[in-house]
Amino acid sequence: MALKDITLGQYFPGKTIIHRLDPRTKLLGTVAYIVALFLASHVVTYAILLAVLAALIAISKVGIKSIMRGMRPVLIIIAITAVLNLFYTPGEGEPLTSFWIFTIYAEGIWAAVFMILRIAMLITCTFLLTYTTSPIMLTDGLEKLLSPLKVVHVPIHELAMMMSIALRFIPTLIEETDKIMSAQKARGADFDSGSLIRKAKALVPLLVPLFISAFRRADELAVAMECRCYHGGAGRTRLRQLKLGGMDVAALLLSLALCVGVGVLGRYGW
Repeated sequence: MALKDITLGQYFPGKTIIHRLDPRTKLLGTVAYIVALFLASHVVTYAILLAVLAALIAISKVGIKSIMRGMRPVLIIIAITAVLNLFYTPGEGEPLTSFWIFTIYAEGIWAAVFMILRIAMLITCTFLLTYTTSPIMLTDGLEKLLSPLKVVHVPIHELAMMMSIALRFIPTLIEETDKIMSAQKARGADFDSGSLIRKAKALVPLLVPLFISAFRRADELAVAMECRCYHGGAGRTRLRQLKLGGMDVAALLLSLALCVGVGVLGRYGW
């Protein structure tokens, strides 16, 4: 897996319906989809959620290749989770097979399949959120949604700004890491062969310049924000005012209907 396959935090500009939705709508819709995903417990509900996700991907025009490329870094986590569910899910009937200390039941196979789908769909829907929403709009939307917490003196603007900056610099740090690795390999460094301890030691020449670069970028960003008279959220205005339109209301109602519908179907065993 190459570092360029990690697409978390990237934004793909577009003019689709999903791109034009209010960031608050997309945040709430993502939360509703995740809740529905955890309420799903049957093939029918998973099929409904998968169809909804496929429709959103098609409407956003992000491209299935970008989605699959972003999924590569978490394939190991998905595989380990599937194996654990396969071998450690108890069943009521006779086991399908048994060897050494492992026993596989039909319930284990279904649990592994559902867990793979749940993790993959959860990651994909969060990818769609960042792919179709710029970091600035995401920050504004998150700050608006959490604005009631200002009553109890929670620094909402600062928290949203930190999350936005962290999300924005993920692709930058990945690109910087790839450049440093290429430079170190050109000097004879080997990051792929050897034992685990040797691989860990080989990362030292990579981490030191990466941390130095990250601190330098953080310092430059702080200076740039101070030069622009940034002093937090007090009295701060915005270039783009967030307004909910008809499409936003319709999307929120559909998200709520999906969440409630999946919950009702799950209650009746679907």
